[in-house]
Formats: sequence, C-alpha cells, structure tokens
Amino acid sequence: MTSETPSSELNASPANAGAVSVTERAAKRIAEIMSGEPNQTALRVSVEGGGCSGFQYKFDLVSNSDADDLVIEKCGARIVIDPVSLEYMSGSEIDFVDDLVGAAFKVQNPHATASCGCGTSFTL
Repeated sequence: MTSETPSSELNASPANAGAVSVTERAAKRIAEIMSGEPNQTALRVSVEGGGCSGFQYKFDLVSNSDADDLVIEKCGARIVIDPVSLEYMSGSEIDFVDDLVGAAFKVQNPHATASCGCGTSFTL
C-alpha cells in the first residue's frame, strides 16, 4: 500500500493494492447514489471496446461482485472493477466533476494517449 491510500480503502490482494484510486468527492457521490438504490450494492466500472476513441468506460449499479474483482471501499461507497478492465485502468483515478458542462464521473488514466471531449472514451 502507498502512504496515500489507507489500508481500509482497498479490499484487494497486495498486487492490486493502489491500482485505482477514488477521490473523496467521487466516493461521496457514489454513496449518495447507492443510498437510493436498495437492491444495488456497488458501482461497477469497466472498460469496453467502442466509443469515438476506441475504448470507453462503463458505469453500472450492481448487486454483487465477483471473487476476482478489485473492490474499493471509501466513504461508504463500494466500487468494483473486473481484472480485464483493471489492466487498462491501473494507476487511474476516478473522480466526480460537477461543472457548467454537467455532472459526471471522470477517469484520469495515465495509459490513455488520447480521449474524446466527453471524457468517457479513450485511446491507448
């Protein structure tokens, strides 16, 4: 674990620890959304082929996680990421931005060489 990531934040193997971080702002927004969804227990973040830049992030409310998922728990929020998506997202930060353009989750991915204007599609 890095000194920036408290050990209580991640429920993952040491190899995955710190692989993806979640800002406090994003965690609080996820917890707020989940409080209105009693049958859903986590936000699943995944990477899919598609979008205007080749890959895109997908955000889904889910009721469970898989045994091999990275599970991040912070500020009452639970975020899960599958191993394949984690390969594309390692070192990324998930944030929540609310500005004049609108409110959205944004992923700052150090592996992305380009991204579209909306921030949900990227190129490696």
